[in-house]
Amino acid sequence: MAKNTICLWYEKDAEAAARFYAATFPDSALIAVHHAPTDYPSGKKGDVLIVDFTVLGIPCLGLNGGPAFKHSEAFSFQVATDDQEETDRYWNAIVGNGGQENACGWCKDKWGISWQITPRVLTEAMAAGGDEAKRAFTAMMTMKKIDVAAIEAARRG
Repeated sequence: MAKNTICLWYEKDAEAAARFYAATFPDSALIAVHHAPTDYPSGKKGDVLIVDFTVLGIPCLGLNGGPAFKHSEAFSFQVATDDQEETDRYWNAIVGNGGQENACGWCKDKWGISWQITPRVLTEAMAAGGDEAKRAFTAMMTMKKIDVAAIEAARRG
């Protein structure tokens, strides 16, 4: 087990979420499914309780803890993409599987986990600072899914 693991609380679908992430992102896998040894407040003996998985190499634990806690944008996975094709692939997988579009490259999967699908060209523009960063930022503020060509055009002025 990793020294540091992200624990994500799900109402009841941690295994389905882990399988989706493993099928969608490289270096992702469903590692183990653990069943409850006895009844617990939001489930029964034998229900899936904990799921060990990785997302883009990051160790995660999904806990089926019931409806007590909901996800928010206070936590998100940020995925750096190399081009529009990769940006579209991840965005469309998340949104097209019952997810929701948000602003500025953010979307939410059907389990409520927030994702930032962020082309590297946007990150590079922001790191450049000055007018280039301002133009790229202004362009990004008008977008849901990031348009790589529009960001590149904004960088050039």
